[in-house]
Amino acid sequence: MVDVVESVDAVRQAVAAGRRQGIRIGLVPTMGALHGGHIELFRECRAESGLVVVSIFLNPTQFGPGEDLAKYPRTFDDDLRKCADAGVDLVFAPTLATVYPRGTESTFVEVPGLSDVLEGASRRGHFRGVATVVLKLFAIVGPDLAIFGQKDYQQQLLIRRMVEDLHLPVVVRTCPTAREPDGLAMSSRNRFLGSKARQAATVLYRALSRAKQAVDAGERRADRIRQILVESVGLETSVKLDYAEVVDARTLEPLGDLGKGCPAVALLAARVDSTRLIDNMLLAE
Repeated sequence: MVDVVESVDAVRQAVAAGRRQGIRIGLVPTMGALHGGHIELFRECRAESGLVVVSIFLNPTQFGPGEDLAKYPRTFDDDLRKCADAGVDLVFAPTLATVYPRGTESTFVEVPGLSDVLEGASRRGHFRGVATVVLKLFAIVGPDLAIFGQKDYQQQLLIRRMVEDLHLPVVVRTCPTAREPDGLAMSSRNRFLGSKARQAATVLYRALSRAKQAVDAGERRADRIRQILVESVGLETSVKLDYAEVVDARTLEPLGDLGKGCPAVALLAARVDSTRLIDNMLLAE
């Protein structure tokens, strides 16, 4: 089995031992309920690091009132088996009091500009919680490398900005979204979907693929691409769209047209029954 530690001192001692051997330290932050997408992140971290640390911490500060914190899946024993099978060296599984020693209303971090649009507009305070807990994990573990998934596109962009603005000595790497054979982005929340909802959820990938095909065929009008996204998702009446946007992939600013040299990304959020899912696809790089 993989080594598991709960205290700040214990994880720092393990990391210090690795550094004395000249080993590069890699970190993959997670909230548990691990799936195949996480495994891909672990493998990427393994390829680039001598010591792979995975944090498992269900962070309450990134959930708003009425969100699914209470029912978020907790599968710790299975998570540890997955970590061991993937070659993870150390699991850091802190308590709430370890991460927030003075309670969740203590010092926090915000990233202006990226925190209050898209997911930030739909989930007020979400990214304050994300940035704060990731900075805490960076401070505790002190990794050389941190791995995130593209599925949470806004999150990884925000973390990159935080690292740059605060001059943190961490390389942030983003891995492509891991998908099921039918295109559905892997997510811990997929387990909430019944069979019909699970099938309906694939409309998000189909919509993104249609938008990408249009861009590849020469479409450059962002409004038309957004229309393709909305119309495509609308074919599944059980899926309720939250937003469909085409934005600058570096800043998340809305685009009028996809210009040469301007990277663009399409982002979707929708509810399938009571489960909220997000997905995205790069349209132009």
